Amino acid sequence: MRGMSNDERALVERIDQAAMLAQVERWAAVNSGTRNLAGVGQMAALLADAFAVLPGEIAMVEPEPVEAVAADGSVAALAHGHHLHLRVRPEAPVRMLFTGHMDTVYPVDHPFQTLTHRDDGTINGPGTADMKGGLAVMLAALTAVEAAGADSFGYDVVINSDEETGSLSSAGLLATAARGAVAALTYEPALADGTLAGARGGTGNFSIVIRGRSAHAGRNPEEGRNAIVAAAALAVRLAEAGGPGLSVNPARIDGGGPNNVVPDLAILRVNFRPAAADAIARAQAAIDDSVAAVAAAHDVRIEVHGRFNRPPKPIDPGAERLFACVADAGADLGLSIGWRATGGVCDGNNIAAAGVPVVDTMGVRGGAIHSTDEFMIVDSLAERAALSALTISRIVQRGRP
Repeated sequence: MRGMSNDERALVERIDQAAMLAQVERWAAVNSGTRNLAGVGQMAALLADAFAVLPGEIAMVEPEPVEAVAADGSVAALAHGHHLHLRVRPEAPVRMLFTGHMDTVYPVDHPFQTLTHRDDGTINGPGTADMKGGLAVMLAALTAVEAAGADSFGYDVVINSDEETGSLSSAGLLATAARGAVAALTYEPALADGTLAGARGGTGNFSIVIRGRSAHAGRNPEEGRNAIVAAAALAVRLAEAGGPGLSVNPARIDGGGPNNVVPDLAILRVNFRPAAADAIARAQAAIDDSVAAVAAAHDVRIEVHGRFNRPPKPIDPGAERLFACVADAGADLGLSIGWRATGGVCDGNNIAAAGVPVVDTMGVRGGAIHSTDEFMIVDSLAERAALSALTISRIVQRGRP
């Protein structure tokens, strides 16, 4: 613990790894897949009880309305769980934002439901790394900072229920909570070797409904307007719009029917990954141009649903200062903190778009997330909580990263 003051040593010594591990075991035993609303509700209640040790008021926030396009082309509301929002000393001169998510990618009927303690010091289990371990790290760090005295420090904690599906029902809450914050920390997992995510690309998901005209495939096919063919043509055009700085993935076409009927409906699902803001403009232009061209060429009607919900997250000067602050804290704890760009997205994208510097992989070290091999390195619980607590303390002392 070189370079640390006595107060800072006392700060990190307050962290109790055994208590954190017990929390992770309890939380990971709850299936909280995004669409499992009962499980998400159970997880929200557990988190509200746990975070009640912090001062401030906890609110369970209603999800914002979200619509989804079904396989039959209909548009309906998509239900989400509530989001947890804790506000502590909102009038304090130095404010930060801390975010995480309570949902996982494992639905209620997924076979991956149990925890396994391994001899290599890891736990294999759903959500252990992504991010129930991270939530324990966040809480332990904030509890330690509060115990050290934090009268000049205000903060918001947002734990949403839909991060794994794009934070569509919590984006407004994240943007509101970010206002006025000097920095933000998000508790996605670091890599197993401790590497953090740096710059991130953005993402946009679209469901494009193509409506043609049915006809008999043998008797009068010329009178039909084949929606599947039009969807395929649109998929090809959009894929060809990809290139450096913009990945385009036509992922699925729903629709069709009996072989002797010209299909009159298709839904094309497409994911875009823009590396920078200008790529979003290029992608939008490609969507507009391709839709107009295919609609005209195939005499079909096309409706576009979706948006770019995660803007790209560059490493700007504010982010560089925050990363340096984290790296300095790590060095004083004997940790080597590095980071690298990634194609993945998270709520860090939304926070950066709100103008707040963010490091978004402050959670546990682990890996194989979104798979049945997901694991958390147990010793990283206290390690990462100490890293957060020291980083937070220094930001509060300086008034900025």
